[in-house]
Amino acid sequence: MASSSRCKISDPKIYPIVKYGDPVLERPAALETDFDTPELHSFLAEMFQSMYAAKGVGLAAPQIGFSRRIAVIDCSVGEDPAQKIVLINPEIIHVEGKQKGEEGCLSIPGFREEVTRGKQVTVRARNAKGETFEQTGEDLLARAFQHETDHLFGRLYITHISALKRDLIRRKVRKLAKAGEWG
Repeated sequence: MASSSRCKISDPKIYPIVKYGDPVLERPAALETDFDTPELHSFLAEMFQSMYAAKGVGLAAPQIGFSRRIAVIDCSVGEDPAQKIVLINPEIIHVEGKQKGEEGCLSIPGFREEVTRGKQVTVRARNAKGETFEQTGEDLLARAFQHETDHLFGRLYITHISALKRDLIRRKVRKLAKAGEWG
C-alpha cells in the first residue's frame, strides 16, 4: 500500500463531563489571557467535540475539569456550523423579560427542573482571536448564555431553584455516589 506524504490531523480529544460534587464546578474559573494560539484553538475544538458527544447545546470549561473562563454553545447540536458560538471571559450585560422552562445540565445528568431565566439576553465576550463582541439571544440561546456564564462563575442551574428541590437533588446525588453510580 502506498503511503501518503501528508500527515493525518488527529481527531480532537473528547473529555468526560465532570459531575456535580467536583469542586471545579463550584468556584469561579480563571480569566483567559492568551488568545489566537494553537493550544486555544485545539482546546475549543475539543470542547465542541466533547459537547456534541454528550449531546449538549452548551459546555463550559469547568464541566470538563478546566478552570478557564471559556464556554461553547451550539443550539443546533452540530447540525448548523453557523450556530457555533465561542464565549471567552463572557459577561451578561443586558437581560430583558422572563421565560420559565425545564433546564438540565450535563454535569447533573438525570435531573431537570423548571428555571426562570431572562427571555432576551445580551452577552459581551471575546472570541478565539481575543476580539470583543456582543451578541443578543432569545429563548434557548438566551438560556444557554445564562447557563454557561453561570458555570464560569461557579454557579449551577440548581442555584435558581427552591432550597427544598435543591436539597432533594443533593440527597439523591449523595445516594447515587454512595452506590457507586455517580462520578
